[in-house]
Amino acid sequence: MIIQGFKTSAVAAGLKAGGALDLGLIWSATPAVAAAVFTQNAFIAAPLVISKKHLQQADHRVRAVLVNSGNANAATGEEGIRAAEECAERLAREIGCEAKEVLVSSTGVIGRRLPVDRIRASIPSLISGLLPTNIELLARGIMTTDTVPKIATTEAGGVHIAGVAKGAGMIHPDMATMLSFVMTDALLPHAELDKALRYAIHRSFNSISVDGDTSTNDMVVVLANGASGVRPQVSDFQQMLLQVCTELATAIVRDGEGASKFVELTIEGAPSQEAARTIGRTIARSPLVKTAIYGADPNWGRIVGAIGNSGVRLNSDRVDVYIQGVPISDATLEDARQKLTAREIQIRVVLHSGSGSARVWMCDLTEQYIRINADYTT
Repeated sequence: MIIQGFKTSAVAAGLKAGGALDLGLIWSATPAVAAAVFTQNAFIAAPLVISKKHLQQADHRVRAVLVNSGNANAATGEEGIRAAEECAERLAREIGCEAKEVLVSSTGVIGRRLPVDRIRASIPSLISGLLPTNIELLARGIMTTDTVPKIATTEAGGVHIAGVAKGAGMIHPDMATMLSFVMTDALLPHAELDKALRYAIHRSFNSISVDGDTSTNDMVVVLANGASGVRPQVSDFQQMLLQVCTELATAIVRDGEGASKFVELTIEGAPSQEAARTIGRTIARSPLVKTAIYGADPNWGRIVGAIGNSGVRLNSDRVDVYIQGVPISDATLEDARQKLTAREIQIRVVLHSGSGSARVWMCDLTEQYIRINADYTT
């Protein structure tokens, strides 16, 4: 899908071994209204510091986003801040805008110096490669341990939305998750765009978990350049954006590091929606639950234990657990065991403590996850 007024590209700048794509660019023909959310991790990466500053300085108007993989530029001190700023300034000079109109983003190994010279040398070819049809190149250029590029699109009423995301590990987001960039030609003021983004984030990216860890570099950005001339209803746009974000978020879980199973976890009967979401996220990050799912072990006590660890006070001590529609009891354990061997699994937890409900997506925890992360920097 082509989003009017946007072009993207990606090149191999030498940040990753083997000539893989590792530097991407999003460019808008006119200043786009931008809304963003960032990690709540205390060790916020340098590019996020710069991007937050630029959003404020430019009154949330953005012409370009420069993103690299292979190096997180996190925990790099003042040198990392200068490196991120230098990348933004160089790109701005090349495309003819102010540095404050450029956002920067990085992903990869934490604690290593960003090779600014390689990025600087690659910017001309990055710009010359800009095309409205290059979204898959962009999605591949931001990958780290991902095994597949992640892209989602939708359109309605003359408005188009397209987004990319990366992520497979360090996934248990708080405010944002890994990296995701969404483009739309809708005509929207910042307040409405920001409201729609936060609505979608809460129900998508902040409702997934792979391993219970948040990242220093998490950010989600949506750019709206108004090229379609269509100003949609806020509620309609929220649902469109939620669709795109949910597709991207669940694609991340399906591609979770070493994962063999994708799980949709539904929590019902909680004291409130927020309580349901808290309980769901606690279950989703439990190593005991995740390994039980990997081993097709219908040990529902693991789920009950995780519910108790959530800190949510319940009005009832009754809990009903269903796996693929099968209620768990001593009489149904073998049937439930068979259901847990599926690649995609639905688990429903009913708490009998209110009307709150939520959906959370998770994956299992396997030996392959350990191997991937034991060898990540070596």
